[in-house]
Amino acid sequence: MSASRTSKSKNTKPAKSPVFDGRLNLEQQRKRAKDLLRTLGAKTGDAVARFEKAGFTPTPQTISDIKLADAQWVIARENGFASWPKMKAHIDQTAERNRQIKNGTPATLDTDKTLHLRCGSDIRHGLQIAGFKGAFLEFADPFCQGPVPDLPLDQFVQTRADFIADAYHIVPKDALARAKREYGALATLGEYDHVVLWFEHDSYDQLILAFLMDFIKTTRPDTRLEVISVGTVPGVERFIGLGQLSPELLIWCWENHRAPVTDAMLTFGSKAWQAVRSPTPDLLTDFITSGPGPLPHMITALQRHHAELPDPKTGLGLTQKLTLQIIADHGPLTVGKTFAHLMRTYDPLPYLGDLMFWADVQRMMACVDALFTITSDDRDANWAERTLTLTDTGHQTLAGQRNYLDNFTGTRWVGGISVVGRSCI
Repeated sequence: MSASRTSKSKNTKPAKSPVFDGRLNLEQQRKRAKDLLRTLGAKTGDAVARFEKAGFTPTPQTISDIKLADAQWVIARENGFASWPKMKAHIDQTAERNRQIKNGTPATLDTDKTLHLRCGSDIRHGLQIAGFKGAFLEFADPFCQGPVPDLPLDQFVQTRADFIADAYHIVPKDALARAKREYGALATLGEYDHVVLWFEHDSYDQLILAFLMDFIKTTRPDTRLEVISVGTVPGVERFIGLGQLSPELLIWCWENHRAPVTDAMLTFGSKAWQAVRSPTPDLLTDFITSGPGPLPHMITALQRHHAELPDPKTGLGLTQKLTLQIIADHGPLTVGKTFAHLMRTYDPLPYLGDLMFWADVQRMMACVDALFTITSDDRDANWAERTLTLTDTGHQTLAGQRNYLDNFTGTRWVGGISVVGRSCI
């Protein structure tokens, strides 16, 4: 098992919610608008609330005046568009792209001297289907977990490989070989005419993007550099990642979110990377509060990363807190179902993969008094079916009546910051 992302399982970063490919059907949306108008007229369901959420406030006196066009406007707003005509134009455009792909006549988008760099392999096949011709490079070191120390590159790569081998149960020599291969491949960026960095808005992606900005700023490869950074996609209610998207929606990202990499982006990303690697939280805190920058999703992602630092009252990072909360709300619960709740509804900015979450669960078990019990299973492949049940200690910790760090016997990392349990000091 590697530390990379693949299309659906993505290994350490799998699909984090049910897959929505972003395809919208115009007739289906018309039917939704008619149903909404009918429900509003019958004064049933949540129709009024949906109109109000879209910025339209119907009253008992004005409901009869609301037309189908008004309901269509609400549907367009729910799908992330400013108006029904803008949604229709988007649907028509993506439908044409889909038709071209199916007919084997996709538009010319890149060349064979283009390199697509992505922190996983989740869009590799989709890009090929969409008609992209360039090479694909995966760089997927999950900096959102494990130590990210400020060390010379060779020592840094060894540290990361050691962590990945231990956390994700990979043979150490295989983890190191993969790490050396991925880091070494970055030296080839200048061999391409055009390099495009594909990233989404979560901390898994944005921490890697910060590293790449720092690397590019230092090495200055002789090539045209562009970045695609995506936070929302029309028609996708809860956008989790690029791997959700159909091939024509990848083309939409290419046409609507691609921007040249500027010196300002390189400097901003390099500062972000230095903040992530700092052994104390001061640089990270200062960077987050410095205001928005030229990389649109970096600050929000680093805020989520910062939330993994222990809460003063409970000693829990946000993922740990949410995990306990899910078990308290729904448990006893399997690890797999706990992960699903985390990704679909609880986490404000999901970034973990399934193996990454399992590594967090195992790390939380390093306690004097257990936060939860877990059913035994000697077969590691079935870890997702093991059941978690919150203990009294877990309830007390979640409520802030006990501090997890007083109970924790291990060490975990938030970038360059080590969080050490007081029980092992």
